[in-house]
Amino acid sequence: MSATTTTTTIVTGSPRDAEPAGRRFDWGQPFVYLVALVVAAVAVGPVIYVFLGGFRTTADLNANPAGLPDPFTLENWAAVLGSPRFWGNVFASTFLAVATTAGVVIAGIMAAFVLARYDFKGREGLYTLFAAGLMFPLTVAALPLTLLLRTLGLHGTYLGVIIPGIAFALPTTIIILVPFLKAIPDELEEAAMIDGATRIGFFWRILLPLAKPGLVTVGILAFVASWNGYLLPLLVISTGTLPQELWPLPLGVTQFSTQYSQNTGAVLAYTSLAMIPALVFFLLAEKRIVGGLTGAVKG
Repeated sequence: MSATTTTTTIVTGSPRDAEPAGRRFDWGQPFVYLVALVVAAVAVGPVIYVFLGGFRTTADLNANPAGLPDPFTLENWAAVLGSPRFWGNVFASTFLAVATTAGVVIAGIMAAFVLARYDFKGREGLYTLFAAGLMFPLTVAALPLTLLLRTLGLHGTYLGVIIPGIAFALPTTIIILVPFLKAIPDELEEAAMIDGATRIGFFWRILLPLAKPGLVTVGILAFVASWNGYLLPLLVISTGTLPQELWPLPLGVTQFSTQYSQNTGAVLAYTSLAMIPALVFFLLAEKRIVGGLTGAVKG
């Protein structure tokens, strides 16, 4: 006769204990949440103030700079939206951002493909050179860039902003894309070659779809950087012959605030409208940016 002993393990605990640590709200670390709230307030506070200021009259702002709109008015927004100058600035920023983004994505994926999938002498040195470009600020290149653009006849033109914008965005683009392309198994490329695909065919049909998260990430970063760019258009466009109606929004905001400095409400409304497109675009694409950067780190 044999006896069978059954041991039962009872797991006690609340469902909260089974939650991932990153999803818990731990009141045991109040300092961490305090710092996070302070950082969020510093980052978001000025944006909210500018946005609400656009709904206030200049007299209200002068009487109570830190108050809420009283009275609440839409005149400033209507005046800015009804101005042809504002829409000319929007057109210029959109054109520059789209053209720069297209150039960054096309040039970046081609350069990253060679660095990631081809084995040649000096490859690591070339990759290091692009990485070093991350530490090269635009302010250092301001004088030689201006002289070069004048020599090429590009000073004061959109092309004089687009080409340097692509060049300064390429280091970040390549640093993100190379790990993506390296992570694609060589066996996949060999199988494509056996099926009769060329390297260009492999690039178009297989590699580009697999690298889509990285391409979306670098495209978003390039678009937002170009939309918010101020120093490069200031060096190239503001000293040229283009009319102010065709300047990009960052320059348009500066010029508008200079000419209408007495109308503070209108200046804040103009600034708010200039921020909204890039802010909305970035918030909508936030998950894609994080996903693309995560994939680059894993690769």
